Amino acid sequence: MEKLLENNNVILSASDAELLDILITVYEQQQYMFESNTHSVENRIASISQQYIRPIVRGKAKSPVEFGAKLDLSVDETGMCRIEKLSFDAYNESGVLKSAIENYKQRTGHYPERVLVDQIYCNRDNITFCSELGIRLSGKRLGRPKNDTDTKSERKTVYQDNTDRIEVERKLGLAKRKFSLGLLLTKREDTTKVSITLSVIAMNIDRLAAMLLRLFKFSLSFFIFDNRKLKVLEDVAY
Repeated sequence: MEKLLENNNVILSASDAELLDILITVYEQQQYMFESNTHSVENRIASISQQYIRPIVRGKAKSPVEFGAKLDLSVDETGMCRIEKLSFDAYNESGVLKSAIENYKQRTGHYPERVLVDQIYCNRDNITFCSELGIRLSGKRLGRPKNDTDTKSERKTVYQDNTDRIEVERKLGLAKRKFSLGLLLTKREDTTKVSITLSVIAMNIDRLAAMLLRLFKFSLSFFIFDNRKLKVLEDVAY
C-alpha cells in the first residue's frame, strides 16, 4: 500500500493516514483469525470509527459480549459517587478494590468500617487485605460454613449488606436514565471519557443540591417554630 501511494504521488492527510493504518490493522487481524481458525486476537478492533473500543465478554444471556467503556463506581456513606477506574479494555474488577479503599483513606483520613462489594471482589487477596486493616468485606465467606448458628447470623449479615449495596446499582441506573450515561453519542476516546465523567459529576451535584434543600427546609422549620413560640409568649405576656 505504501509503494502504491508513493508511485502515484498520493499524499494522505493525517486523518486519512490514521484511517488507513486502522484498516490495515483490521485486515491483518481478520487474516490472522482466519488462518489460525480462531475468533479472538489481542487488541481486536471492533469499530473503524471507534478503534479504541474492545469487545468485553460479560456472559449475560441477553448480550454475552458488550462494547464500550467499563468503569468501577464507588459510593460513600454520603451518597457521593466516584469513578475508581475507567477503561475500554476488559479487566478484572477485583484488582480495583485496594486502590479504591486507599483513595477513601486519602479523602477521609481513615479506612471505612465496611465495604459492600459484589461477589467477584471477594477473593482471598482482597479478604486478607481488608482483614488486616480491620475492614469488614461484604459477601459470603470462602470455604465451608462452621455451624448452623454462624450460618444464620452470616446469612442475615449478607442479606443486609446486599440490601445496602443496591445503592450502587441504583446510582448506575440513575446515571443512565437521568444523566445521559446511557445516551453517549461521542466518537473520540477522550470526549467519551469526559462525557462519562460529566455524567457522574452532574449526579453528584444533584445529590448536593438535594442535601442542601433538605438542610434549608430543616432550618426553615426551626425558624417557623421559634417564631410561633415567640408569638405565643407575646400573647401570654400581653
